[in-house]
Amino acid sequence: MESLYAETPFDLFTHVSHNRTADEVVRQIELLLLEGILRDGERLPGERELSKRLDVSRPILREALKVLEVRGLLVSHHGGGTYVADIIGQVFSKPVVELIARHQRATIDYLEYRRALEGITAEFAAQRATAYDKQALKRIVEDMRRAHASGRFEDELAADVALHNAIGEAAHNIILLHTLRACYRLLEQGIFFHRHLVFASDHARGQLLAQHEAISDAIIRAEPAIAKAAAQAHIDYIADAIREAERTGEWQRISQLRMQQRSASGKSD
Repeated sequence: MESLYAETPFDLFTHVSHNRTADEVVRQIELLLLEGILRDGERLPGERELSKRLDVSRPILREALKVLEVRGLLVSHHGGGTYVADIIGQVFSKPVVELIARHQRATIDYLEYRRALEGITAEFAAQRATAYDKQALKRIVEDMRRAHASGRFEDELAADVALHNAIGEAAHNIILLHTLRACYRLLEQGIFFHRHLVFASDHARGQLLAQHEAISDAIIRAEPAIAKAAAQAHIDYIADAIREAERTGEWQRISQLRMQQRSASGKSD
């Protein structure tokens, strides 16, 4: 992922305290990671630029970056810069992810978990969203509408995840934020189910767009109870859509087996 700092209206990195120690630099970058401002894969400014922004010497900066690398928060590529490590991917270990993927019951538990999580996140967002948060929600919903109107399926899916991430940021709870991002990572990877199942028809896509609009509108209007109910209704709809898709697929499989059986019986006669 390319660095986004050139587009940022303010500097993420500020001068450290008068002590100008490596610990102060580590603390500032850790807070940016903890608060979800620095994201997985983002590239930090170059050493010269970053030391200037932080107002520390380059040896102090190198010491701080080394500490963050040892902690698994940053990754340095020789000659290619320093990047934020894949800290979200580590929330669920690889063995757990593979175990979840092998058992369908996990999908039910995942949706049950997300229903509770999305509800409280939307509720907090409606209570805490800043003007910047609301502006982000409006922009993403507009992107979603344009993608829906033009039939750009993949863009609509991307906007779906972007909106839920933005709601997580608007909730201003760092534990919720990182937990949600981990959930969406698994969703994007198709660990639980393929999102294409939910977006299988124009009717379903229309319903999902309306649900996303309802959640966003309630947050923007600062209506916590309505936002929570809308978020939970959204997950309920997804759960029903998955069950219907799976049921339809099972019916198709059974019909095909019956047809094959009849064909085989006809030949034997």
